[in-house]
Amino acid sequence: MVAATGVRIGWADLPRRVRDAVETIVGGVVVEAVSQAGGFSPGSADRVRTDDGRRAFVKAVSTAQNERSPRLHRAEARVTAALPAGVPAPRLLGCHDDGDWVALVLQDIEGRHPATPWVADELDRILAALARLAVAATPAQLPGLPSAAESLAKDFAGWHRIAADPPANLHPWAASHLDELRALADRGLAALAGDCLVHADIRADNLLLSADGTVTVVDWPWACRGPAWLDSVVLLVNVRLHGGHDTSLLLAEVASAAGADLGDLVAVLAGLAGYFAQMARQPSPAGLPTLRAFQAAQADAVLSWLAELLAP
Repeated sequence: MVAATGVRIGWADLPRRVRDAVETIVGGVVVEAVSQAGGFSPGSADRVRTDDGRRAFVKAVSTAQNERSPRLHRAEARVTAALPAGVPAPRLLGCHDDGDWVALVLQDIEGRHPATPWVADELDRILAALARLAVAATPAQLPGLPSAAESLAKDFAGWHRIAADPPANLHPWAASHLDELRALADRGLAALAGDCLVHADIRADNLLLSADGTVTVVDWPWACRGPAWLDSVVLLVNVRLHGGHDTSLLLAEVASAAGADLGDLVAVLAGLAGYFAQMARQPSPAGLPTLRAFQAAQADAVLSWLAELLAP
């Protein structure tokens, strides 16, 4: 199984001026920093402790690691700072941005990522939390959020790009269903209307489970406005990737609970599969050597699922 993890720098790799700025925000001298695995940023991700016992979670990156990553940190800072109190996310304590390095200082959450392959009771708990989040986050209160259709329009055109230039190793089922996949992805894009605050990148490594049962959703740079069921569908992609569950039954349950057309959710899966398949054949981005393999694994997982869902 390809893990959702990249290659990170650590706290000690940050320039002194960045560490000084973080310590000013936290309010003490950092004496311990423990790097956290998971996610696809080449920047740091450290749980830090100060000399007087204060704790925070710090993530920092510059253009030297990846040209795009600082923009994502800035987007996450804007979103996290404006999240309503009812959203189960870490609070932003402060942000350092010197034009190159961007460091987010966030509330440190005691918790762990869900187990993968997914465990049934953890999956149930998180699906229930996402359903509650969808209620609490509708209508979306954050100003300036793009719609899900605006955010995903280019991504959902993946099958159109693949059809124009099919790779030699294209998944056999996809190759024989390209026209259907293109039409489904277009339907999926049209189905993304909604006014719910959507995280749009729900995976096991973007979730924390606390001992008291609390679910916390982390890493918000892709937040947008969309249908209340979108985060649950994206989560089920991760469940399908790791195996062990009847994802088709779960998808039908998500559609029924949301009062949504199951066909629309299947169409969104087609759009996501096209995005994964198209991106997997691109060169690896700087600092992210494992990303393309992970996208290829997701494409294969969703395509096998679509072949089941669309079987006559």
